[in-house]
Amino acid sequence: MNRLKEKYIKEIAPKMMKELKISNVMALPKVLKVSINSGVGPFRENREALESFLEEFSSLAGQKAYPRKARQSVAGFKIRQGDIVGYSVTLRGERMWAFLDKLINIAIPRVRDFRGLEDTSFDGNGNYSLGIREHVIFPEVNPNTTKGLRSMQITVVFSTSDVEHNKYLLAGLGMPFRKDD
Repeated sequence: MNRLKEKYIKEIAPKMMKELKISNVMALPKVLKVSINSGVGPFRENREALESFLEEFSSLAGQKAYPRKARQSVAGFKIRQGDIVGYSVTLRGERMWAFLDKLINIAIPRVRDFRGLEDTSFDGNGNYSLGIREHVIFPEVNPNTTKGLRSMQITVVFSTSDVEHNKYLLAGLGMPFRKDD
């Protein structure tokens, strides 16, 4: 069992039941999935850079990324319908917990000039989204051999829509939120 999942089951869940006064275990917020998205941007024309990024993206996610294609042509961006404009991965189960553990404990602390994550990035359904400007903060990516920096969006989807409960869960998992002094 992943150490983050074990921490959730043994420490965070009982603490949340007590402090948030939740009587039923099934009412506790749970992490359902993690969605990772990245656009290819100006590297769309460079096949070698695209293949390199796909390999790096798949290795940091732990499973193969699937391409996202343009739904319609946009002349201003020189995009035709069916062109690959990005890649996406949805993680569930053990891979999700492994990725969250890596994100929280290894990748985010490697961000330059890091002062904490915003705790206001929750959407109307209680899901948390964060953006990463450089994909080289992950240990699987070698910054010396990468063919360009890409940004990515990571969305953590919860079972409940209560933002405060979800924020409490992420803080308990170790998500480094910004402290307002």
